Amino acid sequence: MKVIYNWLKEFVNVEAPADDLRAKLSLSGTAVDAIEETPTGPVLDVEVTANRPDCLGHYGVAREVAAIYRLPHKSMQPKLKESAEKASDAVRVEIEAADLCGRFTARVLRGVKVQPSPDWLRQRLEATGQKSINNVVDVTNYVLFELGHPLHAFDFEKITEHRIVVRRAQPGEKLRTLDGVERTLARDMCVIADASRALSIGGVMGGADSEISFSTRNILIECAWFDPISIRRTSKALGLRSEASYRFERGTDPEMTELASRRAAELIQQLAGGEILAGVVDVYPRHEALPKIELTRKELLRVMGADVPDRDIEGILSALGFHPVRVDANRGSPGSLLAVWQCERASWRRDVTRGIDLIEEVARHYGYDKFPSRLPPAKRPAHRLPHADAQDCLVERIVALGYQEIVEIPLVDPLRDEIFRAKSIAPAKIGNPLAEDAAVMRSNGIISMLGALEWNLNHGQRNLRLFEIGKTYELRDGEPVETRVLTLGATGLAREKTIHDTAREFAFADFKGDLDRLGELAGGFSWQPGAPSWLVAGHAAQVSLTGDTSNGACLGAAGKLARRVADQFKLRQEIFLAELRLEHLLAGIESAAAARRFIPLARFPAVERDFSLVIEDGVTFAQVAEAIRLLNIVELQKIEAADLFRGGQIPPGKFSLMIRAVFQSSDATLTDAQLSDFSSRIIAAVERALGATLRAS
Repeated sequence: MKVIYNWLKEFVNVEAPADDLRAKLSLSGTAVDAIEETPTGPVLDVEVTANRPDCLGHYGVAREVAAIYRLPHKSMQPKLKESAEKASDAVRVEIEAADLCGRFTARVLRGVKVQPSPDWLRQRLEATGQKSINNVVDVTNYVLFELGHPLHAFDFEKITEHRIVVRRAQPGEKLRTLDGVERTLARDMCVIADASRALSIGGVMGGADSEISFSTRNILIECAWFDPISIRRTSKALGLRSEASYRFERGTDPEMTELASRRAAELIQQLAGGEILAGVVDVYPRHEALPKIELTRKELLRVMGADVPDRDIEGILSALGFHPVRVDANRGSPGSLLAVWQCERASWRRDVTRGIDLIEEVARHYGYDKFPSRLPPAKRPAHRLPHADAQDCLVERIVALGYQEIVEIPLVDPLRDEIFRAKSIAPAKIGNPLAEDAAVMRSNGIISMLGALEWNLNHGQRNLRLFEIGKTYELRDGEPVETRVLTLGATGLAREKTIHDTAREFAFADFKGDLDRLGELAGGFSWQPGAPSWLVAGHAAQVSLTGDTSNGACLGAAGKLARRVADQFKLRQEIFLAELRLEHLLAGIESAAAARRFIPLARFPAVERDFSLVIEDGVTFAQVAEAIRLLNIVELQKIEAADLFRGGQIPPGKFSLMIRAVFQSSDATLTDAQLSDFSSRIIAAVERALGATLRAS
């Protein structure tokens, strides 16, 4: 919001320069982003948080300034010259939807002269970002920025039967708003109507049929309070944002309506002349008394860790409108540890409901820098979450492999999420999404990982290794279910070009190798054929823990992204993705750690033997390794795939796979006879089980 420095000074006698005011406001929680020089003087660009609608007007910001500098806040007392005729005799007001409109006031002015606004009014509105229209409309906008409460002016003669009805819109009812667009209204929307038709969308925008023109002579000033949730829903449903809706949806002060109406009538009479009918029609069906709130020094000391003098506590709360009164038995003793202040909750501060809220008000105006920087003592010792140690070990291994952690927002595009979502999963849809591309909670981690890869590639980062530990969401039997997952993504070069080596693209074998390194923490991964449709069949597999035969043993899937899916995301590089169920993986890591035992280093050397086998296409290294392990050779320590070759003298439909076997005995040095026996048994086993032959050359 744009705040004019000289306008503030009409409500508080602040002498500090604008730069000092900017610093003090920012330190107290009302951030000022910048200061701009304009014909009206310095203009502060104030960032107002959603819980402070009272600061969406100069009057409210001036209250903050008064509290900061301990200055009196000037109250506004508009003075009206009213005629003998009563407003209640000229107009009737009925509220049929009290849940949508909690208060409605109406004033009538006759004989006004609509004309261009004077320079001072036009310049102030332009400094706040508003275009001048005419003196009557400009006054309503001026009061909005002055008091923070929206209001609207109707051409009184265009109101049928001079009767105002606040009601729900009729299904399919249409209204042409001030921006010239005809809008179709829904049943849950609040409208201001006359005896025959809707005149405006309550709290959002007025209608074109009753707008003020230069021929208008009699006007009705509406100033009301509307339900914030209703205004938010209406504004979003119609795609219509206005200065009024921006304030109403945050919760304006219902007690401000009559004052804002009086202020507008005063200014219109000064600028446009005319007579004001006596009194105001004020329909207030649900007036509620504001509760009392207590602030205790004991709680202040507990929360902040340091004391604040009585004079500062009372000065700050008084300036902010809470009217503190000491009610403890020691109220004549300043600084008493048993001090208790009873405060009235200000109508414009609906976010202040408890004593802790008052402590926050005192602390931010007293100065957070005056409190010690220390953590409060914990009431109970902290305990780590389940599987925390296993997760730390897993993350350490992932980072060591060159992956960087990301944190993604779980709200995703439904169409993108559907690409990677299994048909059996019911998505968790957002009831009132902020955007169409954030309308569901992600049902898998792949969609977020792919979004991160896409963003980085589009910004020139070609070589990427990313991982995320997050949650996926779904509905089971109508109940929400969260599942923790580990998602990995990789693309780009596996090796940069050097003077010794050429560059090499990252391949599925590299990705599988990284995952196998993670699997070592849990006793190893098993890879089985079969993968989701969004992965390339020949370069993907399902992953499970070795030896795990329990229900739901599959941890997830890993592989290369299918080209048809990559094209939808406009990705021109090969992308490798994996998603694993985290809790199951962490349990496997803990089980493997518990089963781990110390084995002394062998005193005798290990011996390696390479076997170049010619194998039919379709035979996997896992099958070869399994056939060898079934021999139960105690001295066999490790089996590795060393090389793969196709072409040359290798017949079509076959390939050459070189495997490396490592033998070692803890009792003696292996002899040539033993090694020859092991080699013969291995060759015979793979020939018998897989039809493999030893490569001749």
